[in-house]
Amino acid sequence: MEQRHATAPQQVPGMSTAELRRHYLVEDLFAPDEVRAVHSHHDRVVLVGAVPRTGPLPLPAFPELRADRFFDRREAGIVNVGGAGAVTVDGEEHRLAPTACLYVGRGAEKVSFASADADSPAAFYLFSAPAHASHPTVLVEPGGGTVRELGDPLTSNRRTLTQYVHEGGVRSCQVVMGVTALHPGSTWNTMPAHTHERRTEVYLYFGVPEDARVVHLLGEPDETRHLVVADRQVVISPPWSVHSGAGTASYSFVWAMAGENQSFDDMDPHPVTGLR
Repeated sequence: MEQRHATAPQQVPGMSTAELRRHYLVEDLFAPDEVRAVHSHHDRVVLVGAVPRTGPLPLPAFPELRADRFFDRREAGIVNVGGAGAVTVDGEEHRLAPTACLYVGRGAEKVSFASADADSPAAFYLFSAPAHASHPTVLVEPGGGTVRELGDPLTSNRRTLTQYVHEGGVRSCQVVMGVTALHPGSTWNTMPAHTHERRTEVYLYFGVPEDARVVHLLGEPDETRHLVVADRQVVISPPWSVHSGAGTASYSFVWAMAGENQSFDDMDPHPVTGLR
């Protein structure tokens, strides 16, 4: 499990491109037949990528968590961004089609990942946060959550946002999670940009064509920087940072948050005219 320590906004202006990427971008979370993990000290979130190909992959406890099992003190949302697959939780198999979401509550003992087809393996993205109570494991099929249509083709940000784990949907302690898909011809996400001081947000970009990239904005609104992001790469956005971006082609992303509350609209907008 890789450790990413918390950072302050004053650090960003002096960072090089390499330093920005080292602190905020996870480039290699997904690898065939491996379970990889990153622990961010921003709100103690854990990011896991699992790509089972030749056989099932168990979710380890990871020594860094100082727990007998991964879910002893944690909860998680899991989204499949690859081919069809299944997540087995304490003996019960949950089949996840692409972009389906599975919430797993505190107290789960054994979790494993499997693909339906080795030639088109599943790619499971797990976002975890500390949990103080247990909630039931729930599977949500693609598009089965709360759907919001946002943006406008005229401003190149027409997008479909699906909320899976949130205060009006699948219950959790603090995880909030969903998927946003840009419509053809649209490139901008999360405009106007915003911050939410009470929550860390993490973006997993997927469906990005091999020859395309997303330019992701980060930093304080009046001192922004950028990351150039490829398919299946993850951006960690601290509470004080804006998070927005534009791609050279349409794409999708899994957004996930953890922190003080679950109110989706608890945010401070920063119009593009005020960004620097």
